[in-house]
Amino acid sequence: MGGTMEPKAGRREWLGLALLALPLFVLAMDVSVLFLAAPHIGADLAPGPTQWLWAMDVYGFMIAGFLVTMGAVGDRIGRRRLLLIGSVAFAAASALAAFATSPETFIAARAVLGLAGATLMPSTLALIRTMFRDDRQRTTAIAVWMTTFSVGVALGPLVGGALLQVFWWGSVFLFAVPVMALVVLLGRALLPESRVAAPDKVDPASVVLSVTTMIALVYALKELVAGGLDVIAVSVLVLGAVAGTVFVRRQRAIPNPLVAPGLFASRVFRAALTLLTIGIFTITAVNFLVPQFLQMAVGLSPLRAGLLTAPMALSAIGGSLAAPALAARWGAATVIATGAFVSLAGYLVLAQSGSDDPLWTVIVGGALAAFGLSPATVLTTDLVVGAAPEEHAGAAAALSETCGELAVALGIAVMGTLVTAVYRLRLDGLLPPGIGDAARESHTVAERVAAGLPPDTGQAVRGAAREAFGVAFSTVGYVCAVVTAGLGALAVLRLRRRDGITVRV
Repeated sequence: MGGTMEPKAGRREWLGLALLALPLFVLAMDVSVLFLAAPHIGADLAPGPTQWLWAMDVYGFMIAGFLVTMGAVGDRIGRRRLLLIGSVAFAAASALAAFATSPETFIAARAVLGLAGATLMPSTLALIRTMFRDDRQRTTAIAVWMTTFSVGVALGPLVGGALLQVFWWGSVFLFAVPVMALVVLLGRALLPESRVAAPDKVDPASVVLSVTTMIALVYALKELVAGGLDVIAVSVLVLGAVAGTVFVRRQRAIPNPLVAPGLFASRVFRAALTLLTIGIFTITAVNFLVPQFLQMAVGLSPLRAGLLTAPMALSAIGGSLAAPALAARWGAATVIATGAFVSLAGYLVLAQSGSDDPLWTVIVGGALAAFGLSPATVLTTDLVVGAAPEEHAGAAAALSETCGELAVALGIAVMGTLVTAVYRLRLDGLLPPGIGDAARESHTVAERVAAGLPPDTGQAVRGAAREAFGVAFSTVGYVCAVVTAGLGALAVLRLRRRDGITVRV
């Protein structure tokens, strides 16, 4: 792996990295605490079904929609300034959510939290780009930064559960206030300011097109998973595609684009974004489906299923932390390709796992899949921000985060649709005669149908549903194995050569 003679980061930069990890840790926890506190919030605020859906989804919509915009804003006004503004806004919105007395107030607070979150993610990653100029140090810093998110996701339910045990539901949101206050208090001392020397004005039309594209695409993908093919969802998907096309054309035509088209002149930059998207897309299948398999096909309780997924989280953390040392010795392309092979083996193990097989097969398969792909997410993110010129660090960071958001939504949508299709196809040949079409909707519906049938018939329906879901799960394992093989091949073919921009492999 080559490297330029850049100045090494010192004590201040590493302390700054610890400070930059705090907002990401809070963002990761915020993903899980809402689901944990949901029953308490519902009982206290009594939101209607539509209000509750907005309360659950608006946070993710706002983050996905404004990442590109906030990355460009940070490049113009200063990444540290945007980080501090976002931290203040996140703390204020957390307090508003904690003390909300109506569903409308809570939804508004969640929307502001999402908007503030969109300022934090690209700002922290762009600051890492400017603070750690040495290639190896930057890779290590990004590995630590990304591992913080995994730790936050893992600890979120534990910390949230402890707070809910002692305090009221608002305490899970107030947790963010002192953390963000610390970021604001120490940010000026530990973090350097960086911005474009002569910034252009932000193009309002590009902002509207970017936000419309992302929110429409993420919303449509979520709706397609939940309700299948639907006229409204498909229309929104088309709207997002059209807005995205117009956005790309506008960036090429105006002098002050949100995303500089020149970034994509680098083959390594393009390949890294592609690999990042594919990697997150496939690993989403594990995170999304393994807990379902353990509950639906094996019949475990949600608590036990959650505990059995801990090895996957630990494997992801280990793979992320190992990535810098492995890449320093063998190069990013080799590490990504080798990791893809390990992940492929994990997916094949998952594909062979049935409801009657030992649980260790699912645990080992999931852990291998997570361990193999986690270095790819670290190294491709490093390649994206390292390849971009410093003046576009915020935009590059935002693009990597946006690809991640789309990959998660796409992974759930595609794999969820595949599971449903295979489940229904397989179930047709397994159900006892005389059972209506309701059981074919999903495994959950089949369980409800079985509960209202005579014991023998109900048990037969449950067995058929579990077997059908197991076949669907195996199919996803094989599909992910093929996709991961393609990821490894792409890494070897596209990351072996430099192409003139600050890229190292």
